Amino acid sequence: MDLKEKIEAILEEVKKNPNLKEDFEKEPVKVIEKFVGVDLPDDVVEKIIDGVKAKITVDKMSKFAGALKDLL
Repeated sequence: MDLKEKIEAILEEVKKNPNLKEDFEKEPVKVIEKFVGVDLPDDVVEKIIDGVKAKITVDKMSKFAGALKDLL
């Protein structure tokens, strides 16, 4: 299983679907396992969750930096 591919796929779905994003924020393990379709080892799930959260944070920071740049 390529974790990077899974993270990217989940991230795209989370971006498209506000309800999924809300569910991910509340119960990330449940969302990841539902999305992947299999019960994964905890360490794998945690890596995927951390990767998705990191990408979401980077996207938020990029948007903030862009807005700040526009203001200046």
